[in-house]
Amino acid sequence: MSKTHVSATVNGDPVEFLAAPGMTLLDALREELNLTGSKEGCGSGDCGACSVILDGRLVCSCLVLAAEVEGRRVETIEGLAHGSELHPLQQKFLEHAALQCGVCTPGLLVAAKALLDSNPDPTESETRYWLAGNLCRCTGYDKVIRAVMDAAAELRQVRAA
Repeated sequence: MSKTHVSATVNGDPVEFLAAPGMTLLDALREELNLTGSKEGCGSGDCGACSVILDGRLVCSCLVLAAEVEGRRVETIEGLAHGSELHPLQQKFLEHAALQCGVCTPGLLVAAKALLDSNPDPTESETRYWLAGNLCRCTGYDKVIRAVMDAAAELRQVRAA
């Protein structure tokens, strides 16, 4: 089987890799690009652990073929922080203890970023609805929702300043 050459932008950086037929974006990120933050929880798009932003749209990377990202932009959990400076969402997850085992955390953070990118002032109901595709078996969701709402408020203050 021949592999497909793929050129894309991942977290703002140009990348190239070879994708085997049937290789998922999740597998390419983890195995070819050594970006292991996105997790495989289900392999069927039901849990959200592998969430990434593809050309501004939230997707489950286990459902996207690696070859489909040719010429496209991918944002992963590794692109959230700026060097050692955490993104406000990451900081608020820590402050609100909105994580435990960590399997769902990268997907929740990426999904929350996608929400705040499209809606900087979501209601609690909108936030719960948006994150409904991300399953967590440890924390429950109240701390996660509080963290996202708190980060949204902080980001709005920063934008207003």
